[in-house]
Amino acid sequence: MEFQHLHPYYEMLVLLAPNASHLIEGVPYNIRMGDIVLLAPSVMHKSVYYKGEPSKRIIIDFMYPLDKPETESAYKAILEPFFQDVPIFRFDFQDQKRIFDILNNLFIFSKEHKYYGNPADEFYIHTKFQELLYTFYELKDKNLYKNEQTYNSIEQKMYEISSYIHNHYNEDISLDSLSEQFFISSSYLSREFKQITGFNLSNYIQLTRIKNAQYKLVSSNEKISAIASDCGFSSFSQFNRVFNKLTGTSPREYRQSAVIGT
Repeated sequence: MEFQHLHPYYEMLVLLAPNASHLIEGVPYNIRMGDIVLLAPSVMHKSVYYKGEPSKRIIIDFMYPLDKPETESAYKAILEPFFQDVPIFRFDFQDQKRIFDILNNLFIFSKEHKYYGNPADEFYIHTKFQELLYTFYELKDKNLYKNEQTYNSIEQKMYEISSYIHNHYNEDISLDSLSEQFFISSSYLSREFKQITGFNLSNYIQLTRIKNAQYKLVSSNEKISAIASDCGFSSFSQFNRVFNKLTGTSPREYRQSAVIGT
């Protein structure tokens, strides 16, 4: 089973059909046609599509300019919807139509102006995309989304634990400490966590730490030893060993390859 991922840019996912589930920091959310998932950088997530009809979706990845202080406060405001506790949006017909009209306009314009490099075309697309972001900002308090996932008590507990791991991966957590904190025997926790999430709990902790370390390696100039500590590893040698095991390369090589790739 593929583990969740994260990236250094903003992501917008619009589900067109059929229903699906979206994991955000270890917690599953049910999404249906027309729902929109807004993800900030460094948020770990994964889409899970059900068997049957192939999924239809729109994914838009973007960054916003960091080197223009005159627009920094404006971008910070219109990007607020990406930082909601549950950044999944469901609107009534009229509000949904406002969003989709802008998306359709962008799609049609981009299709009709295939040869990029025209400053006027790029300016129009950029301006229209800002309108899209502002529309989300304007509608954020009209969100109708409610998670329709239903779990039994043990499933709920396992998802609480996975969410805890995502929020405390930089701390000293283990099977025994989680067992004690959530009042579950270690053997039962280990068995049920694997059954429900598909991952061995210890591996889940390590994968969460490594994914966050990968993000820090490519999005900052922080020393690798500091990143190891920030991500919950007890020693630099342990970090190197686990990183090599899970990624097939060293942290330094991973950072260098990311720089070359850009």
